[in-house]
This record gives sequence, structure tokens and C-alpha cells, in this order.
Amino acid sequence: MKPTFEKAFGYQGDALDLPVADVAAALPFYTAVLGFNVASESDGPPKRAVLERDGIQMAIVENGGDPTQDGCAFHVTQLELLFEEFKANGLDKVSANFDYETHDGNRFKVFYVVAPDGLCFWFGERQPE
Repeated sequence: MKPTFEKAFGYQGDALDLPVADVAAALPFYTAVLGFNVASESDGPPKRAVLERDGIQMAIVENGGDPTQDGCAFHVTQLELLFEEFKANGLDKVSANFDYETHDGNRFKVFYVVAPDGLCFWFGERQPE
């Protein structure tokens, strides 16, 4: 079974408005390492790329925001396989440092990835009760 993305939640409320300094420079990480496809691109203003994986979308945008203060949470399946996929794709992270967190009464096994552009991503798999 392959890992899949089920839901996306932007940290600042909008997964379709994640700030980056340069969309073109940021895209290779999202497509090559995280396995997203480019669903659409716009030269703006502002420049934007909508990225999609398993029907789940997020967008990186040159909107002047601080990427170190934003990011996205993804509910996923097969979390450990997903981390191995990212590593095989070139993720420069030796260990996932899996942890457990509780959100809205649900327990998740999680790991984090900080993109080269500064955005932080949370990947979590819901655990049985």
C-alpha cells in the first residue's frame, strides 16, 4: 500500500496561500522531494503555483509573507513509508524523529519537514484508539 494524503490545513488558515520568496526556486522541492504535481501556475501578481497530491491541494505564493511563520499540516496514511519515500526522493533528513501528538481528541503519529524556503510541514497519521 502506498502513502496517501487525505487532508490539508494551513497553519495560518489557508493552505492555498503559503508564502515563499520565489515560486520558481521553491517548486523543485515540492515536486521532486514531496511528490506534488503542479496543478496550475500564475504569473500574478502575485506569482502562485497550486500543487496537488492525491487530490489534496496547497499553493505557494509570492505574497510578501514570512514563510518561517507558516506552513501546512497534512493528514496522511502510511506515515513511515511516506518518510522513506521523501528520503528516497532526496529529503536531507536522516531521521523522521516520529512523535505522538493529540489534536481534537485524536492521537497522531507525526513528523515534521522544513522546506528550503522556510515553510514547515506537519505529516500525521491518525492512530487507533
